[in-house]
Amino acid sequence: LQAQVLQSKAVLESARTQVLQVQATLKEKMLELRRLKKAYELSGGKVPSQYDLDAAEAAVARAQADEASAKAQVAKAKASLQAEETDLAKTVIRSPINGIVLSRDVEPGQTVAASLQAPVLFTLAEDLTQMELHVDVDEADVGQVKEGQEAAFTVDAYPEETFPARITQVRYSSQNTDGVVTYETVLKVDNSKLLLRPGMTATSEITIQKVTNGILVPNAVLRFTPPVLNEVKEEKRPDSGTVMNKLMPRPRRPQRTSSDNRFNTTGTSTNKCVWTINDGHLVSIPVKTGATDGIMTEILEGDIGPGTELVIAAVNESR
Repeated sequence: LQAQVLQSKAVLESARTQVLQVQATLKEKMLELRRLKKAYELSGGKVPSQYDLDAAEAAVARAQADEASAKAQVAKAKASLQAEETDLAKTVIRSPINGIVLSRDVEPGQTVAASLQAPVLFTLAEDLTQMELHVDVDEADVGQVKEGQEAAFTVDAYPEETFPARITQVRYSSQNTDGVVTYETVLKVDNSKLLLRPGMTATSEITIQKVTNGILVPNAVLRFTPPVLNEVKEEKRPDSGTVMNKLMPRPRRPQRTSSDNRFNTTGTSTNKCVWTINDGHLVSIPVKTGATDGIMTEILEGDIGPGTELVIAAVNESR
């Protein structure tokens, strides 16, 4: 490429020299035409002949055209030189950022050509103190993930240490891996200690709701159903006396006493019932539940407080 630049410079100098030569020829033709015109005026139109004057004017016109062509050759040589100098400047590849080289995919002196896709020469990290964590969130949970929520994650290199993070973006593009649909979520991570490295695998927990000073109960308390205390009584039906009823009697239905309505529990998804023991009897307490983490559930409303004993199971003792 350097030799091509030198060659283009020589062509440009040659074109400029050609312009000077053509300009000298044009000046010579113009002087010749002026001399003939002056002689024509002094002789009263006798010498030179009209043919000689026309030929001299034609020679001047050709010299002017040669000058324009020579100047065009100079412009062409300049453009060619600029193209060669641009190619020469591109032989030195500079990084657009100042950072740490993570990987190098080329060797010094290797020919690199950019076609439809630019080749990767180096992989650089601009600032390792500020990193991003890309998390795959399941489609069942992505509706609860919002920008600005806090998160914490761990990596295999430091299993005992938890790193804080914050969600900066929840992308709409889905990813399907073995039939599992996930959505990529970007978390901002402070890596001022330079413990984290690019490419590490992390397991993250995103905090979608935080409850402070709440009353919590185990989920087993909400799943508890009291046993049936009343014996099943047979429903007496009058005998119709028909042969069909005797051959195919209707099944007897169990009957439950409803004198004690403390066992009638109704509620919605947030209005449930928990049970406690009062004077040896099961007593229901209607409650309104809130957030849950799968193990404990928050109680928003209800006649219970810290230390209230609740029933989680019933055990039948055989004597």
